[in-house]
Amino acid sequence: IMFCAFEGPPEIVRLHGTGEVVEPSHSEYEQLAKLFPERGGVRAYIKLNATRISDSCGYSVPIYEFKEDRDVLDKWVANKGEDGVKAYRLEKNTKSLDGLEGLLQ
Repeated sequence: IMFCAFEGPPEIVRLHGTGEVVEPSHSEYEQLAKLFPERGGVRAYIKLNATRISDSCGYSVPIYEFKEDRDVLDKWVANKGEDGVKAYRLEKNTKSLDGLEGLLQ
Protein backbone atom coordinates (compact mmCIF):
# COMPACT_ATOMS: atom_id res chain seq x y z
CA ILE A 1 0.00 0.00 0.00
CA MET A 2 1.39 3.41 -0.92
CA PHE A 3 0.42 6.70 0.71
CA CYS A 4 1.35 10.01 -0.93
CA ALA A 5 1.24 13.46 0.66
CA PHE A 6 -0.64 15.73 -1.75
CA GLU A 7 -0.31 18.77 0.51
CA GLY A 8 2.22 19.86 3.10
CA PRO A 9 5.76 18.45 3.08
CA PRO A 10 6.43 15.97 0.23
CA GLU A 11 6.59 12.35 1.37
CA ILE A 12 5.68 8.84 0.28
CA VAL A 13 5.13 5.95 2.71
CA ARG A 14 4.87 2.33 1.57
CA LEU A 15 3.54 -0.59 3.61
CA HIS A 16 4.91 -3.94 2.41
CA GLY A 17 3.38 -7.26 3.44
CA THR A 18 0.51 -9.61 2.75
CA GLY A 19 -3.17 -8.78 2.81
CA GLU A 20 -6.26 -10.74 3.78
CA VAL A 21 -9.75 -9.96 2.48
CA VAL A 22 -12.35 -9.90 5.26
CA GLU A 23 -15.81 -10.22 3.68
CA PRO A 24 -19.12 -9.96 5.60
CA SER A 25 -19.25 -13.76 6.09
CA HIS A 26 -15.83 -13.74 7.81
CA SER A 27 -15.85 -14.16 11.61
CA GLU A 28 -13.82 -10.93 12.09
CA TYR A 29 -15.96 -8.71 9.85
CA GLU A 30 -18.21 -7.23 12.56
CA GLN A 31 -15.24 -6.58 14.85
CA LEU A 32 -13.42 -4.70 12.08
CA ALA A 33 -16.57 -2.81 11.04
CA LYS A 34 -16.73 -1.22 14.49
CA LEU A 35 -13.36 0.45 13.87
CA PHE A 36 -14.63 2.52 10.92
CA PRO A 37 -17.49 4.98 10.32
CA GLU A 38 -20.62 3.24 9.04
CA ARG A 39 -20.86 3.55 5.28
CA GLY A 40 -23.15 1.87 2.79
CA GLY A 41 -21.52 -0.05 -0.01
CA VAL A 42 -18.62 -1.52 1.98
CA ARG A 43 -17.75 -4.85 0.34
CA ALA A 44 -14.89 -5.99 2.54
CA TYR A 45 -12.03 -4.88 4.75
CA ILE A 46 -8.39 -5.65 4.01
CA LYS A 47 -6.13 -6.69 6.88
CA LEU A 48 -2.46 -6.08 6.17
CA ASN A 49 0.33 -7.97 7.89
CA ALA A 50 3.02 -5.33 7.39
CA THR A 51 6.51 -6.80 7.21
CA ARG A 52 8.25 -3.60 6.13
CA ILE A 53 7.48 0.12 6.17
CA SER A 54 9.50 2.43 3.95
CA ASP A 55 9.42 6.11 3.10
CA SER A 56 10.86 8.31 0.39
CA CYS A 57 11.04 11.99 -0.47
CA GLY A 58 7.91 12.36 -2.61
CA TYR A 59 9.45 15.29 -4.51
CA SER A 60 7.65 14.31 -7.73
CA VAL A 61 4.21 13.96 -6.11
CA PRO A 62 2.02 16.84 -7.31
CA ILE A 63 0.24 19.17 -4.91
CA TYR A 64 -3.54 18.79 -4.86
CA GLU A 65 -6.14 20.63 -2.85
CA PHE A 66 -8.91 18.47 -1.38
CA LYS A 67 -12.29 19.85 -2.41
CA GLU A 68 -14.89 17.45 -1.00
CA ASP A 69 -15.93 13.83 -0.60
CA ARG A 70 -18.15 12.41 -3.33
CA ASP A 71 -21.63 11.20 -2.38
CA VAL A 72 -22.19 9.09 -5.50
CA LEU A 73 -21.73 5.70 -3.77
CA ASP A 74 -24.03 6.68 -0.90
CA LYS A 75 -26.76 7.69 -3.36
CA TRP A 76 -26.24 4.54 -5.45
CA VAL A 77 -26.55 2.29 -2.37
CA ALA A 78 -29.66 4.13 -1.16
CA ASN A 79 -31.25 3.79 -4.62
CA LYS A 80 -30.40 0.07 -5.03
CA GLY A 81 -31.34 -0.98 -1.50
CA GLU A 82 -29.69 -3.84 0.38
CA ASP A 83 -31.09 -6.59 -1.86
CA GLY A 84 -30.22 -4.67 -5.02
CA VAL A 85 -26.63 -4.17 -3.89
CA LYS A 86 -26.30 -7.90 -3.10
CA ALA A 87 -27.70 -8.85 -6.52
CA TYR A 88 -25.34 -6.41 -8.27
CA ARG A 89 -22.32 -7.83 -6.45
CA LEU A 90 -23.28 -11.41 -7.32
CA GLU A 91 -23.56 -10.42 -10.97
CA LYS A 92 -20.51 -8.14 -11.24
CA ASN A 93 -17.99 -8.91 -8.47
CA THR A 94 -17.55 -12.70 -8.29
CA LYS A 95 -14.91 -12.60 -11.05
CA SER A 96 -12.32 -9.94 -11.83
CA LEU A 97 -11.94 -8.46 -15.32
CA ASP A 98 -9.19 -11.00 -16.00
CA GLY A 99 -11.25 -13.94 -14.72
CA LEU A 100 -9.72 -14.31 -11.26
CA GLU A 101 -11.93 -15.17 -8.30
CA GLY A 102 -13.49 -12.03 -6.89
CA LEU A 103 -15.67 -11.25 -3.91
CA LEU A 104 -18.01 -14.01 -2.86
CA GLN A 105 -20.68 -11.76 -1.39
